[in-house]
Amino acid sequence: MEAREWTATDTARVLRAPTSASHKYSRGVVSLRTGSPRYPGAAVLSVEGAARAGAGMVRWVGDPEVARLVLHRRPETVTSGGRTDAWAIGSGTDARERTDAERAELGEILTSPIPKVIDAGALDLAAEARGPFVVTPHDRELAEVRIPLGLGVDDLDGDPLADRLKRSFEERLLVVRETAVALGGAVLLKGATTLIASPTGWWTAVRAGTPWLSTAGTGDVLAGAIGALAAASAAAEPLDVEGLARAAAAGVWLHGHAGRLAAGAIAGPGHPITALDVAEHLPAAWASAARS
Repeated sequence: MEAREWTATDTARVLRAPTSASHKYSRGVVSLRTGSPRYPGAAVLSVEGAARAGAGMVRWVGDPEVARLVLHRRPETVTSGGRTDAWAIGSGTDARERTDAERAELGEILTSPIPKVIDAGALDLAAEARGPFVVTPHDRELAEVRIPLGLGVDDLDGDPLADRLKRSFEERLLVVRETAVALGGAVLLKGATTLIASPTGWWTAVRAGTPWLSTAGTGDVLAGAIGALAAASAAAEPLDVEGLARAAAAGVWLHGHAGRLAAGAIAGPGHPITALDVAEHLPAAWASAARS
């Protein structure tokens, strides 16, 4: 099957450059419920990804001690509620440690009409989501999305889902597309080739990254970046699930290209990088796409 590969030009069509009439609200407000006392760095990294991917305003909500770390790194972050054009939730959280209060707060976000990026520790709740949303699992997390839908309920016996994901590009794509249809939301399966599909039938493959991205925290940066692009799109016009899927693909391209820039892997073998290195190169990746 020929891949519908997402390009820099495709990314440029999603990006929204500010004009002389722009202000922080017109550029999009993204709210993040990410990180936790156990994984506070995820909050910092997701906020960093959102800020450097072009959000007009970044809100972060959560534990006050974690908020102090977020504000130390990004003092412009707002740590109270208010207008929100898109949410990113779940990065750096563990469903096994979720309190009743946290469960209730996540339920309100998931059932709101606001576009949502659902990652990591919130994936088990994705079946409850309403409005446009995208889930962002890697291979080992995909069952968290599928089992509540009645898909792969036998995956615990010999892990046939893992076998399917390794079988071929076509089979991997089929898994992503069938999950999107059953879920009613977009599915972004992370990997060397990231696949994104919406329940409308639209799909694409993104190959902009580098193996140097396989390091802790880069997924948190990605969630924040996608949230920022979704917020910018939603602030400009109503965003449906396919539009959100395209914003997610653009976020993956920016993240991958930022990783290549950070690692020096554009014209060479590259070198080790950290998640913050990737976030810090998102503006340069944004500029690269805008020039295409």
